[in-house]
Amino acid sequence: MKATGIVRRIDDLGRIVIPKEIRRTLRIHEGDPLEIFTENDGAVIFKKYSPIGELGEFALQYADTLNKSTGLLTCITDKDSVIAASGAGKRDLKEKRVSGEVERIMEKKSLFCSTDEGGSIKIIDDSDKYKAGVVAPIVHDGDPVGTVIFIAEPEKSMNEVEQKLAETAAGFLSKALE
Repeated sequence: MKATGIVRRIDDLGRIVIPKEIRRTLRIHEGDPLEIFTENDGAVIFKKYSPIGELGEFALQYADTLNKSTGLLTCITDKDSVIAASGAGKRDLKEKRVSGEVERIMEKKSLFCSTDEGGSIKIIDDSDKYKAGVVAPIVHDGDPVGTVIFIAEPEKSMNEVEQKLAETAAGFLSKALE
């Protein structure tokens, strides 16, 4: 655990304010669910809750299946990071933070295809190496909770098959959360 040097008091309703710097760094927004853990030594730990993250192994198996079907590097993300990746380059992407561009697509809750939008977008903040060809938001109970992403290959353009496959996968993962 990393000490921040910030001390906050609990108010009379049992609330505590998480400092703005920490919320910004960890991308915690108003309304985001947090899990609360306690340890034997009295530590209380808050962790952003990721419904897609709960699917872990299932999401990885699904990414593997999509990769085998399309031959494309495939990622499944939650709102913050890549939770499953399959194909050449998967190690470069696993557990990396998603880019602001992917976050914006997620918030719009609409499919992105590089051929429709005039170009691909980067998937993770710290690398321009991998570009998204198709991004399908996973929407559960009206809220975006993640994405299914097919990585664009320079010699292959994304078509309606990849778009529909990504949308179907996103819909299926949304149903798996119920």
